[in-house]
Amino acid sequence: MKILVTGATGRLGAKVIETLLKTVPANQLAVSVRNPEKAEGLRARGVDVRLGDFDRPETLDAAFTGIDRILIISADGDNETRIRQHTNAVEAAVRAKVGFIAYTSAANASESKLFLAPPHQATEKAILKTGIPYSFLRNNWYLENETSSIQGVLAGAPWATAAGSGKVGWALQQEYAEAAAAVLTGNGHENTIYELSGKLLTQEELASALGKVLGKEVSVQHVDDAAYADILKNVGVPDFVIPILVGIQQGIREGTLEIESNDFEKLLGRPLKPIHEALSQVVSKIS
Repeated sequence: MKILVTGATGRLGAKVIETLLKTVPANQLAVSVRNPEKAEGLRARGVDVRLGDFDRPETLDAAFTGIDRILIISADGDNETRIRQHTNAVEAAVRAKVGFIAYTSAANASESKLFLAPPHQATEKAILKTGIPYSFLRNNWYLENETSSIQGVLAGAPWATAAGSGKVGWALQQEYAEAAAAVLTGNGHENTIYELSGKLLTQEELASALGKVLGKEVSVQHVDDAAYADILKNVGVPDFVIPILVGIQQGIREGTLEIESNDFEKLLGRPLKPIHEALSQVVSKIS
């Protein structure tokens, strides 16, 4: 059996491959990357490194040849770009006769009103249409996404948020990677949907947990969307990114990430790290 991971030089993809290498022989693993030079370290360890560009379907045909199980990691970009790229990947998987598709989707993707949801909805539909056995890994939110806010707190700023009392199921990227690896290597995951969500917490609760890790009180500054945008602009966030971050806060406020599930524990065979331990890990990498 040969397993392929797309986007394997990205943050999540790299963690998935490292996790797989602990239990799967390197010659049974392949990666599809836009820049193979960035994956030379994996090639040196015996992983099959292949050129695969979601914008160049002909490269995907070669990259996916001979692959039994594939993890399609969602790409970056605007919604239109992501829908096109993901569709190219799914169609290439069909042409290559891949036997199983796992896909990193979004929380409650089929019903979600989050502005980031349309590419995931379109990709899930495209995969369902193929008839190929699948698993949708509906990742809630990476704790690492809060790195800039944590850095702000370390510098003495309050925890600024426009998310109100909305809750998020944060977990470490490594835990999402381990869940993906479990699906790729385990049995009985055909035609499944996993809502991968940590314990639901508000911004207040996350800031409180961070305060315990740092040994100081973290004040929370609740603001509206306009004020949040101003804060982002003042700390140097690029103009084109600001509406995205404001939209995420709005989505959290509206409950789009409030998905309760124990699917993580099912896949990992253990509980997630408690939030204070997870935060300690993130803090240790940035301080």
